[in-house]
Amino acid sequence: MPISLTTKISEFARITPIQKAALKKLGVETLEDFLYHFPVRYGDTAEARNIESLKQGDTAVIFGKVSGLKTSKGFKSKIAMADGYVEDETGKIHCVWFNQPYVAKMFTDGMLVRIEGKISERRKRPKEQSMRSDIAESVGQSIAQSQQTLTRVGEDPIAPSGSLYFSNPKIEAVEKLPTGVGDSLFGDESEAHTLYPVYPESRGISSSWLYHALQKIFKSGILEEIPEPIPRDILEKYNLPSIKTALIWIHTPLKREDALAARKRFSFEEIFTIQLGKQQSRKEYAAHPSFEIESEEKHIQEFVRRFPFQATGAQNRAIQTILADMQRGQAMSRLMEGDVGSGKTAVAAATSYAVITSNPPGQNYGRLQVAYMCPTEILATQHFESFIQYFAYLGVHIGLITSSGCRKFPSKINPKGWTDISRAQLLKWTASGEIAVLIGTHSLIQKSVEFKNLAYAIIDEQHRFGTSQRGQLVKKNIKQAAPHLLSMTATPIPRTLALTLYGDLDLTLLDESPAGRKPIITELVLPDGREATYEKIKRELEAGRQMYVICPRIDEPDPGKEAAIIAKSVKEEAKRLKEKVFQDYEIGILHSKMKPGEKDAMMTDFKNGKIHILCATSVVEVGVNVPNATVIIIEGAERFGLAQLHQLRGRVMRSSDQAYCYAFTGTSSAKSLERLKALRDAKNGFELAELDLAARGAGELSGARQWGVSDVAMEALKNLKMVEAARTEASRLIDEDVSISQYPVLRKKVEEHKKRAHFE
Repeated sequence: MPISLTTKISEFARITPIQKAALKKLGVETLEDFLYHFPVRYGDTAEARNIESLKQGDTAVIFGKVSGLKTSKGFKSKIAMADGYVEDETGKIHCVWFNQPYVAKMFTDGMLVRIEGKISERRKRPKEQSMRSDIAESVGQSIAQSQQTLTRVGEDPIAPSGSLYFSNPKIEAVEKLPTGVGDSLFGDESEAHTLYPVYPESRGISSSWLYHALQKIFKSGILEEIPEPIPRDILEKYNLPSIKTALIWIHTPLKREDALAARKRFSFEEIFTIQLGKQQSRKEYAAHPSFEIESEEKHIQEFVRRFPFQATGAQNRAIQTILADMQRGQAMSRLMEGDVGSGKTAVAAATSYAVITSNPPGQNYGRLQVAYMCPTEILATQHFESFIQYFAYLGVHIGLITSSGCRKFPSKINPKGWTDISRAQLLKWTASGEIAVLIGTHSLIQKSVEFKNLAYAIIDEQHRFGTSQRGQLVKKNIKQAAPHLLSMTATPIPRTLALTLYGDLDLTLLDESPAGRKPIITELVLPDGREATYEKIKRELEAGRQMYVICPRIDEPDPGKEAAIIAKSVKEEAKRLKEKVFQDYEIGILHSKMKPGEKDAMMTDFKNGKIHILCATSVVEVGVNVPNATVIIIEGAERFGLAQLHQLRGRVMRSSDQAYCYAFTGTSSAKSLERLKALRDAKNGFELAELDLAARGAGELSGARQWGVSDVAMEALKNLKMVEAARTEASRLIDEDVSISQYPVLRKKVEEHKKRAHFE
């Protein structure tokens, strides 16, 4: 049967149902998927040890022959296990696999294997008490279960007292033994190279199985059929291996330089493909005619002077840049990235002022319109109130549309306030052009919402929206003219990530804090520091300040569920704090399961000072503005991502008063504590984003799923030169031919990536 890249694995080779399910879990269903299932790292057989050199506590790799594998159970614990021996020319060692009896069936006597794991020692009795800690560690049972011991020595699969053994090691079959390990004993010629790939695994599929399956795919000749997507001149310019060479090198490298060169090639290819799609979208959108917004600088400056604070230099530069874009007659596409509290909303208001004080083309009456989309009702409501303060003196009409209802400013009854109105009425006034600014949630992109002259679309916290949602907003009334687009985010994004994933947007950075704003003091609090921290907080509350307490859960976990995550809950923590810590203060709760009206009432009470402490989930992370709240406790801080922690911390960076963030953690993990120290030490969100990216290694870049790129591409994001090179080459090709028709293979890759990627 002829094979191709789209051939299913099950059609190419005989695999069991368990293997098929495991491959599907890994995202491997076709031969092409298999070829692009890259190793996460490479082991080196040159680092392997001989058995005679092993000591208790070592984590080691050995190669040898397996023998005597069998299954058994603990007499009292009934723990199913496999055990056997591995032998090299220097000795023999026992291996035990708790709760993995299937290991005994996967390997037969005489097979050559690679063993990797921790060396334990069978301590000398009394009786079998010494096994408790090993069993508890290896099996991960509860304390009660770990008290069960193996008491019948004759049936004990563990080696005799005082001897060493591998506890739950990784085991893989190998075809040959590497140089210097076992040659004299087994007389096998070794391979010329010492590197071996280590792949992401799934139950039923080992790294070794994947490696040998790939060798069969290579031997099928399919590599000869894979077309090269990257233009030859680019390959030569950046010294990148061809697609065939790169696939061989990444799976079977002779030396580390080969593996690095292959990863560099695939990193560049994916970043290049993303950039092409983004540059293509950018050029296609800019081709649409848009509204020319002519604004007089003196009027803009008069508006800015009405701010209740002095605008920063970064804000003024951002306003001027955006207004310059709006005067070109082409649709603007811009991302404004600003740290928490840097004044993005004020920039949005000033540029909106220029739009709504302009007439539609060819008219000396009427107003152009602004749409402002927010990810949550709380944030949409807050911006509605902010825009009323900014624009009330102009007498313009401002609308709010969410799933909970609609509002309009000004009210006929109360010209200085807003009123609830029907959805139908708000839609009618928006379609007629009477509503100058419409603020809302996802409700804004529904088909029923139509504008007469939508000239400016603003998306706040745009990473909360998918690409298609962003597109739906800017395409409203696009037949008449494309609206200018401003996306905003306070989520720290590394520069390389922003250049790649937002290649269709120009970047504006708000990198200054408002005058008088003090740097937040962030402290990591371990369990023994909790009480002292509460005393510090009480002094702030006594001074009239307010506080957030953020918890990972809404309700207490079900103790009957084994997988239940043990973490503090909003409801129970609020109760505990009221009863035992802050008895003299009013404590409220806020979480996603509350009704919109309940959330609004709670936030109103908190803003007005009726509630002193707000115990909430991360629902408050985006944009909530209560200047008097200067303290935030984050319970279980290790459970949140760095970007989210920074967002949460931003809730108390809203005034010139000193703010405090206390990250409570119970973790003892060095890695988690190092990450939290980055939160403490980073001067701003931009620095934090770069620290976070630099600290991550291959295969552990959390953005991979979040941003829609592979781990290999995420590795490339540590390399600014590579990202800029990919961006430069993509821009050149798109400038030459926006459809990339000269490169059909590349064009197909770009189209496929556009279909499957949802970056935000």
